[in-house]
Amino acid sequence: MFVPTGKNGIFLKKITEYAEQTTPKGSPKHNKLWTSVRGIRRATLESMWRDDLDLIPQNDVKVLCEIWLRVTDKNYLAIEKRFREIAAHIGIEVELNKLLCFPELLILLVRASYDNLCELIEESPDLAEIRRAKKTARDFLELENKVQAARVEALKARLNITDTNVAVCILDTGVNNGHPLLAPVLRDEDCHTINPDWGTADRGGHGTLMCGTATFGDIVECLSSEASIIVKHRLESVKILPNSGKNDPDMYGYLTIQAISRAETQAPERIRIGCMAVSTEDGRDKGRPTSWSAAIDKLSSGYDDSDDGNRRLMIVSAGNVAQSQWSKYPKSNTSYSIHDPGQSWNALTVGSITTKCFLSDENLGDCQLLAQPNQLSPFSSTSCSWEKNKWPIKPEIVLEGGNLLQDPDGLISNDPALSLLSTGHQPRKSLFDSINATSASTALAARMAAQVQARYPDAWPETIRALLVHTADWSEERQLLPVNENGESNRGDYRKLLRSCGYGLPNFNRALESAANSLTMISEAKIQPYKKRENSSGYATKHMHLYQLPWPKEELLQLGEISATLRITLSYFVEPSPGERGWKDRYRYQSYGLRFDVNRSRESLENFEVRLNKAALAEEDENVARSGDSRRWTIGAQTRDVGSIHSDRWKGTAAQLATCNYIGVYPVIGWWRERHWLGRWNEEARYSLIVSIETPSEEVDIYTPVTFQPEIRIIPPTA
Repeated sequence: MFVPTGKNGIFLKKITEYAEQTTPKGSPKHNKLWTSVRGIRRATLESMWRDDLDLIPQNDVKVLCEIWLRVTDKNYLAIEKRFREIAAHIGIEVELNKLLCFPELLILLVRASYDNLCELIEESPDLAEIRRAKKTARDFLELENKVQAARVEALKARLNITDTNVAVCILDTGVNNGHPLLAPVLRDEDCHTINPDWGTADRGGHGTLMCGTATFGDIVECLSSEASIIVKHRLESVKILPNSGKNDPDMYGYLTIQAISRAETQAPERIRIGCMAVSTEDGRDKGRPTSWSAAIDKLSSGYDDSDDGNRRLMIVSAGNVAQSQWSKYPKSNTSYSIHDPGQSWNALTVGSITTKCFLSDENLGDCQLLAQPNQLSPFSSTSCSWEKNKWPIKPEIVLEGGNLLQDPDGLISNDPALSLLSTGHQPRKSLFDSINATSASTALAARMAAQVQARYPDAWPETIRALLVHTADWSEERQLLPVNENGESNRGDYRKLLRSCGYGLPNFNRALESAANSLTMISEAKIQPYKKRENSSGYATKHMHLYQLPWPKEELLQLGEISATLRITLSYFVEPSPGERGWKDRYRYQSYGLRFDVNRSRESLENFEVRLNKAALAEEDENVARSGDSRRWTIGAQTRDVGSIHSDRWKGTAAQLATCNYIGVYPVIGWWRERHWLGRWNEEARYSLIVSIETPSEEVDIYTPVTFQPEIRIIPPTA
């Protein structure tokens, strides 16, 4: 059932009317359809709830909640007055002087029960979302250590640790795994160092912070809940930074490979996700590959490994905006380039947004938040300044990275209340410490990837990366897109958005359940991109793959003109070009490239194959022969087809989507073909393809999965 924005109250009132009327026989009217009004009320409350569902108030107990109200025409006073009147009528206690005003948004702090919130949804036309009010990292950092210890013991009692053979390997300053929260997931034998003289212990604290976040996320949320904490992955630590001084910058690529090798030698059977928030101090490379980023690409692709290569998912940070540039926010984000090795083609690069925006402490005085809710964090660097449509889209995803404060004199400071809480490296002094910026976001991403990998242990690393990107989205508040009179944005605006926050914030629950329900198709396949021409010394494209999509065609046709969205994500790992010559051209740095396309509405299979064939045989950019239906793609081929992961949305009507039922995956130029003397021209390439459809109507079951591995038709291109 589709309920338009702002119409939840009308929806619930209609259901209540159904529930209160009776038939002549005395049975509730529409009893079979509306068997549980309370269940529907809960579902509606859950749709407005932007927090963990187990944090929804239970029974009649009132808890602190954040109420987010939608504001139009800057009419804040009228919206606040209307809300306070409604709240008083239904028994919601509104905290005095606890409100925040943002463009098109007003946030208030209230005490409300479950029934209060359900009634509020019915009564308030301005309601946008509801969240559980949170304690901050500072609340726990200010506790005496003995009180912290009691909180840690209570948290440990709720731990449910299962060894699924999945590990997050933290490459950082080492770790103090004697911390009571880390000891259960990080054994002594899994603590390594690339230099025996350094030891494995963490003297600076950053590595221990990363470990805590990669295990528990923001520990504030763990301490604020009574729910069981399930951990299905373990940790590994490799110390790659010395206790004092710095490494030789030219050695970081070598050290990164050696670090992963240490962990793999210790436990070769594990499924390992590399996590590194160490980067250079500037972004002068502006997307160009370096020895460090190329080393990560080599490590990810398994190049030089024996027995078909051991692919690895590496998650790295985008790098942080320098403190001297904070005052220029948000322009500082767009001008400050992602740091090496964040430009790695195969790595999942992570930037930061923030929801740390509620200042409930009056002691903060007249300080103002630098970033508004769901905006790019002031710490996050971007790829906006990179050469257009040449280098990969970075970062690919964004996660919580914290916020900053600015006082009336313009001084900008970092308050722990606007950071995440993690494990302190000196537990005898303080069991907790704060973490923020792209380091925190990267650790959160590694935790998310590990949880998805534990759910699907046989999934390739290319697939795990694709799932996080495929489920990512831009919220309304984070849409930095100017729109025309039709509410549409142009491709240039989308490029800026992609280069700032990638594909957005990944939906963890959707990624976790993707192979079980919400996604229509996931394919892991191998393709041979190139061949040697017969009776010739030249080399050419060999195979393309064609999928017939298992859409519920009749159901989609019945929906007619209702809007529908098709999303496709293609993920693969390239082998980096062995020489700087390739770095100057994106079609030569990659060992091979893959692209996808969909048949146009009413385009026959035969004509689609001809069009794919022309694109695959093109000697340069494959955008030839692909412009006919480009207006329906949100991002478009020129912007999306960079790097080694490509994701886009096709938008049309359900009836049009019913006839777009073929996807082609085909190769484009790479050094495997162009440098055939290196002996890689006849290699097979792996890829993961994820496809999903969405419509505003939930009366049709379009989310039932058809198969995890659909049938692939292999097409040999013809010259």
